[in-house]
Amino acid sequence: MKKTVTISLLFLAFLPLFAQNDFTPNWSKGVVWYQIFPDRFYNGDPSNDPKVIDQDGAYPFDSTSDFQIHSWTSDWYELQPYEQKNRKDVYYNIQRRRYGGDLQGVIDKLDYLQSLGVNAIYMNPIFWAPSSHKYDALCYHHVDPTFGPDPEGDKKMILNEDPLNPEKWVWTKADLLALKLIDEVHKRKMFIIFDGVFNHLGVNSFAFRDVAEKQEKSAYKDWFMVDSWEDKAKGTKFEYQGWFGVKTLPEFKEDSNGIVSGPKQYIFNATKRWMNPMNKGTQYGIDGWRLDVAYCIAHPFWKDWRKLVKSINPEAYLTAELVDPIEKTKPYLSRDEFDATMNYNFSFLVHDFFVQDLKGSSVTQFDSKLKELREGFGEGVAMNMQNLVDSHDATRIGSAVANPDGKKFGDWGDYFNWSQKSNNKNYNARKPTAKQLEKQKLIAAFQLLYLGSPMIYYGDEAGMWGSNDPDCRKPMVWADQKHKAETFNPDQSQHEGDKVEFNTDLFNWYKKFIGLRNQYKAIKLGSYTTIETNDAEKTYAFSRKLGSEEVIVIINRSDKAVLFVNPILKKGNYKEVFTKKAMKKLTIAPMGVVVLSNIVY
Repeated sequence: MKKTVTISLLFLAFLPLFAQNDFTPNWSKGVVWYQIFPDRFYNGDPSNDPKVIDQDGAYPFDSTSDFQIHSWTSDWYELQPYEQKNRKDVYYNIQRRRYGGDLQGVIDKLDYLQSLGVNAIYMNPIFWAPSSHKYDALCYHHVDPTFGPDPEGDKKMILNEDPLNPEKWVWTKADLLALKLIDEVHKRKMFIIFDGVFNHLGVNSFAFRDVAEKQEKSAYKDWFMVDSWEDKAKGTKFEYQGWFGVKTLPEFKEDSNGIVSGPKQYIFNATKRWMNPMNKGTQYGIDGWRLDVAYCIAHPFWKDWRKLVKSINPEAYLTAELVDPIEKTKPYLSRDEFDATMNYNFSFLVHDFFVQDLKGSSVTQFDSKLKELREGFGEGVAMNMQNLVDSHDATRIGSAVANPDGKKFGDWGDYFNWSQKSNNKNYNARKPTAKQLEKQKLIAAFQLLYLGSPMIYYGDEAGMWGSNDPDCRKPMVWADQKHKAETFNPDQSQHEGDKVEFNTDLFNWYKKFIGLRNQYKAIKLGSYTTIETNDAEKTYAFSRKLGSEEVIVIINRSDKAVLFVNPILKKGNYKEVFTKKAMKKLTIAPMGVVVLSNIVY
C-alpha cells in the first residue's frame, strides 16, 4: 500500500511539469482544419477578375497571348478556344488560367464550411502576387488587389506608398475585405490563419524591382543574395540566387542569425499588421500563420519571429511546412519556434496503410509508426499537428486511391514526379470508382477520429480528384453548378466522360464524422490507446478517452467482412454511436469502420 501511494504521489508531482512543457495554443488542439486555395474556391465578385497583365512575371511569362477568365465548370484538360491560339500544350495553358476565386467567394461560403463542421481555415497565400498560387509575393503587407472589390484603385494606392514606412502603409479595399473575412470567421466561432512565404519575394516585388533597376544604389541592395552586380567596365552581369534556382523567386539574404535585418524588419512589420490590424486589438487579426518552406530559413530567425508573434498574441498558432523525419523536425518543435507542422509524416503512414494494397504496411507496422510519430514531439504538439492526407502540393486523395501500389508517398521526391500526370502518362487521372471511394471514406473516418487536428483540402469532401500539381488545384465543385464531364486527356485525345458533380454522399460522410469529433471531447482531446492490431484479418482497434467518456474505433482494412470479438466489449456498456445499439460483438463490413462509446448523445 505504501509503495502504491509513493508511486501515485510521484506521478502527481510530474503533472505540473508536464503541463508547463506544453507550449502550444489551446484553441487549436483537435480542431478540424480546412485548406483553401483562393483562386479556385469560389468567385464571389466577377467584377474584380484578374486581367492578363496581372500575371506579368509569373510562369510561363506570357502576358500577351489571348486571355480570359477560365470557365469554372469546363473540362479540366480541354484547351479552350482562347488557349488554342497560342499553340501551346495544356500544361503551359493551365499555368496561365485564372478562375476568379476571391475573398468575397470565401466569405460567401463560410456558412457552407460551418455546415460541414469545420473549426479553422488555412488560407493559401492571399498577398499580392502574379501567379495563381501566389507564392511569388510582390509584398506581404497588401492583399492581392484582384481578391478585392477595386483592383485598379488598390494598385494606385499601393504604388504611391513607401514600403519601408509601415506607419504610412495604406489599407486598400482588398485589405479591408480580408479584415471583413477575419471578422466573419470569428463571428462563427471559427479561426483563420494566413500563409507566410518569408523565404523569398517575387521578381516583380517592390524590393527586387528596385534592386534590378538601381543595382548597388538601391535601398534594398542588402536584402537579397546577389552574386555579382552589373558592371560593364568589369564585364560582370547582375546575378543572384533564387529559391532552388528559380530566378523568379529571389531569396532573402541570410547570415548566422537568419534573414538579415532589412527584410527581417519588413517581415516583422507585416506580421504585426495582420495580427493586430490598425492596432485595434488581436481579436480583429488572424489567429496564426502557416510558414512556407520553413526548412529554408535558419533557426535563429524563427526563434525571434516566434517571440514577436507570441508577444502580440500568446495564443497564436504557428505551423510549418516540413516533410522531414522526426529527428530532423524536432529542432523546429522544441518550444521556441513552431507549435506544429503540416503533418506529412502522418500522411505518409496513412497512404502506406490505406492507399497501398499489395505494397501496404501491416496493421502492426502502421500502429507502431503512428505511436512513434505521436510521441515524437510531446502531447501538446501531437494535439496540434495538422493531420492532412493531401494538399495543394500533392495528388488529391481521390486520385491517390485510384492509383494503389505505385510509388510510396513517403518517398517524397519520387512520388511527387510519379504522381504528376504531366510527368507520368500512365498515372490514372480519371474519376475514382465507387469501390475506390469506399477507401477514401475509410481514410477520412480514420483521419477524423485520430488524435491531432485533421485538415481537409478543399473539395475532398465534394468528391474532387486530380493528380499532383497542377491537377490537384482544380476549381471547387459546388452543388448548384453544372460542370462539363471530363472527357479530355492532356494530349487532347478523348475518353469516355467522367461526370463531375458535387458528391452529396461523400459530403455527408465527412460531415457525419466531423460531427462526431465536435460532439465527443474524447475524440477531439482524449488519449489514444491501441486495443487490437490483427495483421491476419487487417483489423485495427483503438480507444480515445477523456475523463469518463470513451470512444472505441474498429477499422477493417480488408476486403472481407470480419467478426470482431474483444474482451473490452464485454467489460463496458458500449453502444454504436449512430444507431445507439448496444454491442458485445460485431461484424465489420469490408473496408468498414464502427464507432462505439460508453456515452451516447
